[in-house]
Amino acid sequence: MFFHNFKYSLKNAFRQKEFLFWILAFPIILGTFFYVAFNSMYEKESVFNEIPIAIVENTENTAFKEVIKELSTGKAPMFDSKFTNSKAALEMLKSNDISGIIYVDSELSLTVSKDGIKQTIIKSFLDQYQIRESIITETVNNNPQNLQSVIDAMSQEINCNENLSLSHGNMNTYIQYFYNLIAMAAFFGSVNGLYIAINNQGNLSAIAARKCISPTNKLTSITASLLASFAAQLICVSIGITYILFTLKVDMGNKIPMIYLSGAVGSLTGVTMGFFIGSFGRLNQNVKMAISMSVTMLSCFLSGLMIGTIKVFIERYLPIVNRINPAALISDLFYCLNIYDDYKRYTVKCVTLLILSVIFAIGGFLQTRRKKYASL
Repeated sequence: MFFHNFKYSLKNAFRQKEFLFWILAFPIILGTFFYVAFNSMYEKESVFNEIPIAIVENTENTAFKEVIKELSTGKAPMFDSKFTNSKAALEMLKSNDISGIIYVDSELSLTVSKDGIKQTIIKSFLDQYQIRESIITETVNNNPQNLQSVIDAMSQEINCNENLSLSHGNMNTYIQYFYNLIAMAAFFGSVNGLYIAINNQGNLSAIAARKCISPTNKLTSITASLLASFAAQLICVSIGITYILFTLKVDMGNKIPMIYLSGAVGSLTGVTMGFFIGSFGRLNQNVKMAISMSVTMLSCFLSGLMIGTIKVFIERYLPIVNRINPAALISDLFYCLNIYDDYKRYTVKCVTLLILSVIFAIGGFLQTRRKKYASL
């Protein structure tokens, strides 16, 4: 009887159009929009790119010209330099095609249209160049025999720090939206969990009324339905994860099996939460559906699906919310897998979600246990 209930509950799950839309189609559509919106945005805003500058030569300075050419070539050039006249340079600066204009006169000077990191880098470069030029000139005039040793000393890269990577994972800040997207898809399993509770309370649906007078053990029936809903949810979430990883090629780290496991844990929490919400009170199906969707969307909002910085704000002023918010915990699973080398933080988040799932399941069972009705 258990497998009979499991089979037909699984079939019924895939017959629900709203279930397939919210859990399968909607995350894929939204994920595609995220990819289009955020693709290359990280590189443009966070990764260093060559700085476009214009060089206006009013006087000949062969040494400076060679330095600029050297810094504008190679695999990772510092500058994208253009040698031009003053009028053309000012036009490019006005239209933001370049970050600054370097004038080569008896002394070097810089013109910019605004303050920023790129402008600061250009100025720092000019200051360093002029300091080194002054040192070399002074050495040639006063101590020419020391010229080679001065040049060798200036050519050495002095580094007092060791370059250590904090993480081998993807540091793209926009990837958190994909974490939260999967969390939302997993949480939408509450829709199916809701139907299970409603279809096992005789005073809420005709199907439940027939179940109440059937000889099937209620615990067996509910358990089979929950497992079937979890299986359907897991299939849909796995399809969404596969689409994000292998079609959109979003870098979520190399722990692929653990990513799918995280989706499974999130799906279990979503289904049991919906079961828990649906088991309370005598509210009709539409009202309970509205409550379930409201809880889901609020949880996803607080985890950063709509506003990426909201989770940081909550962590600063009310961190307990991030510790119990299921959507935040689900998205944290993917974050921990991508960023951290160990599983300490991941285990804490995973165990918390499993505990919440057990609480939701037990609470739902207690509310939908066999009852007596005056009439059905």
